[in-house]
Order: sequence, then C-alpha cells, then structure tokens
Amino acid sequence: MKYAFPVLLLLLLAAAAILPEKDPVEITEWPVPWEETRPRDPYVDNQGRVWFVGQRADYAAYLNPEDGTFKRYELGEGAGPHNLIVAEDGHVWFAGNRAAYIGKLDPADGKITKYPMPDEAARDPHTLVFDSHGDIWFTVQGGNFVGKFTMADTQVHLIPVPTSGARPYGIKIDANDRPWIVLFGTHKLATVDPETMTLREIPLPREEARPRRLEVTSDGTVWYVDYAQGRLGRYTPADDMFKEWPMPGGEGSQPYGMASDDEDRIWFVESGSDPNRFVGFDPETEAFFSITDIKSGGGTVRHMYFHEPTRTVWFGADTNTIGRARIP
Repeated sequence: MKYAFPVLLLLLLAAAAILPEKDPVEITEWPVPWEETRPRDPYVDNQGRVWFVGQRADYAAYLNPEDGTFKRYELGEGAGPHNLIVAEDGHVWFAGNRAAYIGKLDPADGKITKYPMPDEAARDPHTLVFDSHGDIWFTVQGGNFVGKFTMADTQVHLIPVPTSGARPYGIKIDANDRPWIVLFGTHKLATVDPETMTLREIPLPREEARPRRLEVTSDGTVWYVDYAQGRLGRYTPADDMFKEWPMPGGEGSQPYGMASDDEDRIWFVESGSDPNRFVGFDPETEAFFSITDIKSGGGTVRHMYFHEPTRTVWFGADTNTIGRARIP
C-alpha cells in the first residue's frame, strides 16, 4: 500500500502527458461586453458580421470582427434565445426557447415578429437550420418534437418523436434536404422524409451513448459526438453502418460543439477538460490531427459554425467570449 500514492501520481502524470496541443490552429476570442450572458450559437451574415444570442439576457447581437465592436438587440424579457440563423435577406431568425416561439428580427429597425408553436407541448424550440428552399427545420428538446417552419405560409409543422424523453437536440440538413437529428435523451439518431414528413429513429450501437451534436458531410455521411462516453461516431445511411473512435481526451471528454469544413474534416470541442480543447479529425486518415487549447478556458462550447469564405470556425463560450478558429 505504501506505493499506492506514487503509482497514482505517475498514472495521472501519464494521462496528462498524452493531452498536449497538437498542430494547433489559431484561435482568437473577443470578450462579450455583457457579462455572464452565455453568448452562443454564432452565425456569419453576408456582411461578415458574426451574430449570436445571449441566452441568459434575452438578446441577439453581432460582433464586427474587423474592429471588435458589438451591437445588441433586445428580444424581450423571457425570450430565452437558444440559437439563431441569418437568412440571405438579412433577417435574423432565433429560437425563443423559454417562450415557445420562433422569432424574426429585422436588424434595420429592431422589429421582432413572433411565430408561436401551434401545440403548447412544444414549449422549447431549440436549434434552427435552413434547408435549400429557405424553410427552417428545428428541434424541440423538452417538448419532444422535430419541426418545420415554411416561409411561404409562415406555418409551423410539428412531428412527434416516438421515444418518450428523446430530447431532440442538434440538427443538420443533407444535400437532399433531409434533416438529421440527434436524440440526446437516448442512444438514437433520427431523420425525417421531407416528402412524407415521417420520422425514423436509428439506434446507435451502444445504449449508453448520448449523441448531442452532428454534422453531415458532402457524401451524405452522418457524424456525431457522444457526450456521455467521449466518442466520435460515423453513420453511413447507404449501408446502415456505424464506426466510432474514442476521443483524444478519453471517456470524460464530453464532446459538444461540432462543425465540418469544406474538406469534410470534422471539428469539435472537448468540453470536459479545462481548458476546453478544439479538435480536428480527418475522415480520410481516420486520425485526430489537430488539438488546440481554448485560452479563455471555454467553460463549455455548445455550438459551432463553419464560414466557408474565410475558412473559419466560430463558437460562443461560457467564458463569455465569441471565438474564431482559423483552420488550415
């Protein structure tokens, strides 16, 4: 027993030694001027402005990365904005997560138009994403729905998820306008046929898995991160096959925010470490090729956005910053 402590110390040191930075990318962070507001879910508009929501303070805002200035728009008390996306016409669409609506903000005058959920059970619209027609698909985490908002008639269509407590979370659209969803409350993915509006659940190989975010690469492959057990997963719809890789940070790495770039490489943040770590994975070599510490610590990076014109990945951090990673 007298050797137990030195052995434990050596094991801890060994574990730390395998987590150095590796081919790091350049990360810049801008402190958000409104403290402890949980800035999150950035999206770059066609003017290069980086929009985001302040989840804890009911605002939308943008950062001008050229001069570091911010502008804020109030969304109304109780909105609880969770996510936003920006249309080609400049309108900002956001999820009123605590007030059961999807909102449209006109940056020209600050006017807000609200589109309430048609079912009171759909209490918390979560993550929004555009399809190729400009319609919005979205998740409703606590309410257990996947939804579609059609621009032509401004109607909300809700699809119940069969598994109780499935917690629909991250959502992405493939090249055929088919949405893919992770069900964070269980070990499943889901997809919706956009023609019939029928939903299909796809179990992951491990019942202990809890997928949180996902990406769809140009070949139609679905990638997801398992927050519960620290793995990166690949699902190929063509053959209904899975493959998974343990995260560099191990089982407790808690991968969360995720993005894919124009070369179909996968980027994500391990939020279980302090500081959080920004990690790159190359599907061609099946290797983690880049690991970078987020200098502010990150706290938790919840969502990420790849901006192809500048080849940058943007994220919001619980350390109250907006971050940019320049990828190689």
